[in-house]
Amino acid sequence: MAIKNQQSLPKGRRYSPEEKEQAVRLVRTLRDELGTSHGTVQRVAEQLGYGVESVRSWVKQADIDDGLVGGTTTSDKKRIAELEQENRELKRANSILKSASAFFAG
Repeated sequence: MAIKNQQSLPKGRRYSPEEKEQAVRLVRTLRDELGTSHGTVQRVAEQLGYGVESVRSWVKQADIDDGLVGGTTTSDKKRIAELEQENRELKRANSILKSASAFFAG
């Protein structure tokens, strides 16, 4: 099994929204120029020194957010997470109230 010689990049790097937008814009521009999407993400990621899968996921989510493909938008994901958190809190409060009711009834 051959091991690729990789540049030592920091793991778990956080990219700014501006960096993400730039990468998405470059991928879309390259797609338009070439008339194909084959290899565009990898080329842009290598040029910018970003991870290929990071850029791929940004482009995919941007396409969903812009309505180009189907899927759950970023705002919908955020709202779902908020509702799930609220649901957990309500279940916990309900459990406390049931326990208190049983205590005072007995």
